[in-house]
Amino acid sequence: MWKEIGDREAGKIRPNSFSSRIKSNRISNLQLSNHKDIVSPHRGSINSLQVDLTEGRYLLSGASDASAAVYDVQKATNYEGNGLIAKHKCLFSVDKQHEKGHKYAISSAIWYPVDTGLFVTGSYDHCIKVWDTNTTQVVMNFKMPGKVYRTAMSTLATSHMLIAAGTEDVQVRLCDISSGAFAHTLSGHRDGIMTAEWSTSSEWVLITGGCDGAIRFWDIRRAGCFLVLDQSQSQLGRRPPVLGRSAANKVSVSKLTSAGPSSLVKSRAPQKKYANGHGIKQSTIGRMPAKGSARQRVHPGMLSIQDRATAHYGAVTGLKVTEDGMYLLSAGSDSRIKLWDLESGYNTLVNFEMVRLQTSKAIQLAISQDSAHVFVPCMTVVKAFDVWSGKMSLAFRGHYESVNCCWFSSQDQELYTGGSDRQILVWSPHKSISDDMDEGHTKDQDNWSD
Repeated sequence: MWKEIGDREAGKIRPNSFSSRIKSNRISNLQLSNHKDIVSPHRGSINSLQVDLTEGRYLLSGASDASAAVYDVQKATNYEGNGLIAKHKCLFSVDKQHEKGHKYAISSAIWYPVDTGLFVTGSYDHCIKVWDTNTTQVVMNFKMPGKVYRTAMSTLATSHMLIAAGTEDVQVRLCDISSGAFAHTLSGHRDGIMTAEWSTSSEWVLITGGCDGAIRFWDIRRAGCFLVLDQSQSQLGRRPPVLGRSAANKVSVSKLTSAGPSSLVKSRAPQKKYANGHGIKQSTIGRMPAKGSARQRVHPGMLSIQDRATAHYGAVTGLKVTEDGMYLLSAGSDSRIKLWDLESGYNTLVNFEMVRLQTSKAIQLAISQDSAHVFVPCMTVVKAFDVWSGKMSLAFRGHYESVNCCWFSSQDQELYTGGSDRQILVWSPHKSISDDMDEGHTKDQDNWSD
């Protein structure tokens, strides 16, 4: 550590490299915290965790007893063990006793990305509620057609305030906070939507994973999905090149605009199109018939066999996009973890070891700030994998029952986990008791100068 600091002062190590090394070392030393304890008021399994994105200070949790709670993870409520263990009790909680509280399990609890004045909860009681943090009152209520599995809001959005909702219904619904109504629905999945995640490179791109095993990409400004990931389409390597035939079939923009709509659909191959320069491929919108009288919307270049493609043999239970928006990590009820290249839409074939994952409910994955490690709830254990090699680097054992959710705090390099044992555990970089005593001794000293 001191050698690295010396090299940094001497200019031998660049600031970014120095910062990355320190963070990587802290992550590799994560263990059950001996100085921070979250006191959970929940009487059911913890299903969702999130630290606010603005201050990195307030932890929001949602549980199966229909309660949600907020904690201050920076300022302790009280101290125990001669002042060495900081106890963090909830600042407030809302439960079934609340006049407008949820009646059944809360499956998803997220902060409004702009500030901590609002938070959103989704429940098995078919409702999504928007809460005022200061008054703990419901300011908006969206009635859904089925159980709510996951809610998500874009951290990049400046043009919309949409909540993407994955439910047991086959349609993705977009709830608009600004109007209090549904913006529109996205059709394409053939079973319930277990998980949803917004792109970290474009505010318009939404990614959903369904019980039908499909992972679909949507441009919310249009009606149909523009990409369905196919586990049979794979290419080895971190950056699989786009197939040569795509370049061979490329048609100039001038020719496309001069062609009529009918000839355009017949002659064109799927093209690369970037949304607001963010580098996410999109395609034009079209329609194809589905079962019964309903019609599913897909882009015209997508064949029916492509529309039926699956990413997992079973339900997609977890999704997480890397910070740069170039890769997607997915987990499925087939006990597989996969890394996808979003530029090509290919499976990168990173060989993550076989793990035992929950199959009956969605799990919440977490990823480190540098996108080097992914944290996966594997029954009673949380495992950390190297994203690029697939090797397991750490295993966190502390829960007595299945772990359902993880959240990695980039500010403190701390990992928060919630499980069916009703506990929220904190995993921090190793800090010895002697270090705590030294810090306390230093604080008590007078700062005299000669």
